[in-house]
Amino acid sequence: MRYLPLFLAVLAFPLLINAQLPATVFEKTNGRQTATYQEVIRFYQELDKRSDHLKLQAMGPSDAGFPLHLALYSKDGKFDPVTWHRQGKVVILVNNGIHPGEPDGIDASMMWLRDILSGKKTIPANIALAFIPVYNIGGALNRSEYYRVDQDGPAAFGSRGNSQNLDLNRDFIKSDSKEARSFAELYQYLNPDIFIDNHVSNGADYQHIMTLIASQHNKLGGKMGQFMNRQFEPGLYQLMKQRGYDLVPYVNAFGDTPESGWPEFLDGPRYSSGYATLWNSFAFVPETHMLKPYPQRVAATYALMECFVQFASSNAADIKSLRKEAFAAQKTASSFPVQWKQDRSTWSDLQFKGYEAGRKPSGVSGLPRLYYDRNKPFEKTVKFYNHYSTAHSVEKPVAYIIPQGWWKVIDLLKANKVQMIPLARDTSLKVEAYRIEEYKASTRSFESHYPNGNVKISKQMITKSFRKGDLMIPMNQAANRFLVEVLEPEAMDSYFTWNFFDGILGQKEGFSSYVFEDTAEKYLAENPELKKRLAEKAATDSVFAKSAGQQLDFVFKNSPWYEPDHNRYPVFRVLK
Repeated sequence: MRYLPLFLAVLAFPLLINAQLPATVFEKTNGRQTATYQEVIRFYQELDKRSDHLKLQAMGPSDAGFPLHLALYSKDGKFDPVTWHRQGKVVILVNNGIHPGEPDGIDASMMWLRDILSGKKTIPANIALAFIPVYNIGGALNRSEYYRVDQDGPAAFGSRGNSQNLDLNRDFIKSDSKEARSFAELYQYLNPDIFIDNHVSNGADYQHIMTLIASQHNKLGGKMGQFMNRQFEPGLYQLMKQRGYDLVPYVNAFGDTPESGWPEFLDGPRYSSGYATLWNSFAFVPETHMLKPYPQRVAATYALMECFVQFASSNAADIKSLRKEAFAAQKTASSFPVQWKQDRSTWSDLQFKGYEAGRKPSGVSGLPRLYYDRNKPFEKTVKFYNHYSTAHSVEKPVAYIIPQGWWKVIDLLKANKVQMIPLARDTSLKVEAYRIEEYKASTRSFESHYPNGNVKISKQMITKSFRKGDLMIPMNQAANRFLVEVLEPEAMDSYFTWNFFDGILGQKEGFSSYVFEDTAEKYLAENPELKKRLAEKAATDSVFAKSAGQQLDFVFKNSPWYEPDHNRYPVFRVLK
């Protein structure tokens, strides 16, 4: 691999500075520092002031009290995304600073955009760019030189957690932060064809400066998935190779050293790229390597963003048509996958440049510890397990119905521009109802939730009374895939997974045993079939047979006094 020597990487950018446009903090300090949040926004404001090709606008709120900003660039000076799409432009959205301790994209985007406006770099007319200068504003304001102890520069930077101490790259579906809710509206406003979320990687040591997560091609699906796997990703690798970088997929190897190979990262909708997949965007998470000097990482990020533009411009017609076909296909699709499993029988071969790993006594514990020997570089062919198959899929209903009382979920659907029709009057409809039969809640808090997993459901056709104002959600819209992923309880990042419907899991009505004993006895006498089922269960379950409470509860839960909404999933499916 041809790496820029450190001093050349530092000097390469200042040579591009236009005298009439500002230099960045990164350039002024020869790559030692990254800009503060205030410095970033002032820089974009100055570019906006001096150029007719850039517009900086405030979007929705953040938890930090500052608005998210969006910088729009177009060669013709038009800043309307609807017009961009009508003109056939490929719309590229670049997100920076979701983890402000990983500021490579912040600095690279500032310099790249400045160089575009100064004429040092050229953007083809069929490309439109949008930048979020800093996404996690609260984390950027919480600045220290001690975060990310393993990372090689810059001198100080922001915290991973936002103003609620949330990891925003786990928040795109559950949207506990104002940032995520603003992002959803921003995303619908732009409808980007390509989404780039700049990061820095943790993990093993190796020679590569830049690694890349792409929308997992099986999850992306159809012709878009094939294009991603066979053309887009290989095209980026080739373009980066021409710039001196051996790009490889994100080294997703945390339990072992990389030379044994690794699985492709499965980007669920909680992550930025997984969320973008639900909207048929080609999504990427560049991950520079934490142990490389900061100037090298910024240079690689700059180069990769140029490669995205080059590939997108050359393949604009395919990118636009594939997205259009995907949306059309999802409007008429009969089923959607909601769970995935890795296919270990299929893999791709990668040329991986690593360092030999070994074990030596720890200076802390005296016990064996892992280390990488940079005096022993190697290049090996390794297995990259980049195929996933559908583990579970669901049939698409004609529509979903959600009662208006679940307004927290409804608000999230509105933020994602989901089309919903309020019922005009009280109505009884025949619908398919799910019951949550089994689930396992996490025993530890994760991002302010105790997610539900291992969900098993049963189904029943019922006639349900709905009230005026309850919401019908037709399944013939652009949001189809998003809706299935969030409303089907078995989906990996559904709203049930993220506890939005946990209210149904708590039984609200009960009984006093000494009173219900007489009622239950009479009910069993009137219902011999239930009495038979009670006896059969007692004959096969010794614990149940010895528990008067369990037997009484069995009768209660199979009687009309048991509340129907306990464990009944409150989103109903209209099948015809």
